Amino acid sequence: MRSRALVLAGTVALALTACGGQDDTTAATPDPSAASAGGFEAVLAEAKGQTVDWYMYGGDDRLNTYVNGYVKTELAKVGVTLNQVKITDTAEAVNKVLGEKAAGKDSEGSVDLIWINGENFATLKQADAVECGYLEDLPSTKNVDLTKPGIATDFGLETEGCEVPWQQATSSLVYDSTALSAEDVASVESLFAWSQKNPGKLTYAAPPDFNGSMAVRTFFFDTAGGADQFLGTFDQAKYDAAAPKLFERLNAVEPSLWREGKTYPAAQTEVETLFANGEIDAYLTYGSSGIGALVDKGTLPKTTRSAVFQDGNIGNYSFTAIPSNAAHKAAAKVLANLLLSPPAALENAGPDGAGFTSAIDLAKLPADQGAEFEALGASPYQVPAAELAAKTLPEVVSEYVTELEKDWKANVLQQ
Repeated sequence: MRSRALVLAGTVALALTACGGQDDTTAATPDPSAASAGGFEAVLAEAKGQTVDWYMYGGDDRLNTYVNGYVKTELAKVGVTLNQVKITDTAEAVNKVLGEKAAGKDSEGSVDLIWINGENFATLKQADAVECGYLEDLPSTKNVDLTKPGIATDFGLETEGCEVPWQQATSSLVYDSTALSAEDVASVESLFAWSQKNPGKLTYAAPPDFNGSMAVRTFFFDTAGGADQFLGTFDQAKYDAAAPKLFERLNAVEPSLWREGKTYPAAQTEVETLFANGEIDAYLTYGSSGIGALVDKGTLPKTTRSAVFQDGNIGNYSFTAIPSNAAHKAAAKVLANLLLSPPAALENAGPDGAGFTSAIDLAKLPADQGAEFEALGASPYQVPAAELAAKTLPEVVSEYVTELEKDWKANVLQQ
C-alpha cells in the first residue's frame, strides 16, 4: 500500500464567483456605500458583547481550524464571541429550531446561524422559521450577484433574501494518476468499469453526507440520460421511471467497491482519509478547488489529479441562514458578513484555509484582489475553474434529493 499523508480536505468546495466594489480590509467593518444608512453600524453596535452560536457540519478538520482560528479572531476584533456547534447533519439544527418554535419559543432560540442549503433550507423556509430581508444591509453582499440563478434559488427554491451566500461547490473526481488513466475518468461508465477491474479502490460516503448525496445524484443523472429532464418541480413519474435503474446499477458495481460495498464511509472525511492512506484510488468531492494546494503542501502526492466527467459535474451554492427565533441576530449578521468578505474568502480558499472558494463575483472586485483569487485556483493538479464552471450541471429541487437519499438507503445500503 502506497503511503499518503493524511488529508482532511473540505467536504464542500467551491469555485469563486462573487461580488463587490471596494476592498473590505476588515470583514466586519461597515461600508456605508453598501448598506442602508447606519444599518450595519447599528448591527455592529448591537452585536458587541454577544456570543453567536453557529451550528454547522463539524467533520472537516481544516474548516474547523479556519473557523476557530481566523474567523473567531476577526469576530473578536469587533467584540463578538464565536461558539461553533459541530453537528453531523444540518437537519439536526433545523429540527432544533422547529422544535423550539413548536414549543412556543419564538425568541431567544438556541441556534443563531446555520450553514445550510437545499432540502434543509426548504424545511426552514416553508415553516416560516427563517429571518429574511437583511441582505442589503450587509456590506459584503455588494460583491455578489444576488440575481444569479444558483444564488437567487437554492435547489429550485427562491431564497428571497432569507439566506446569505457563502460558498460555491463544484464537484469533480479526485484520483491517483498512476492508477487511473484519462479514459478511466472520462465518464461514470468508464469509472465503474475500472472499479470492477480494480476492486476495493473506489467508494463514496453514505448519504445524507453532502458529498455522498452528490455522488448518488451524479450517478442518477448519468443513468437517466442527463439532468435537464429533472429541472423544475418534482415529477414523481419521472423519478419512479429512473430510480430503479440507478439502484440496479449501483448494486451491480457494489461488490467492487471498498469493503465490497458491505459498508460505506459515514462522512466525506473518512473517504478522504482512505485516499490519503492509499486504500482507495478515486473519489468524488465538492472540494476540488483545494486539491492543488494540498499537493503543493505535500499532503497529497504529486500524482493526484482531478477530473470532470464528459457529461458534466454537479454544482451549487451553500449559504448561512438565521433562524427567526435566534437569540443573537446581530452577531449572526456580523458573522455572515465576515464569511462573505474578500479577506475571509481569500484566507479560506488559500493553502492555510479549508480550500473552499467563495460566492463572490470576481468581476466585482478590484483587479488586484481578483487576481489573488485567480492565482489560488490555478494548479496543474486540478481542473481549471473555467472548465469546472463550463461543465457544471444545474441543481434539482430538494424533493429529488430527499427521495434519492431515502431510497438509496432502502435499495442499496440495506440490500
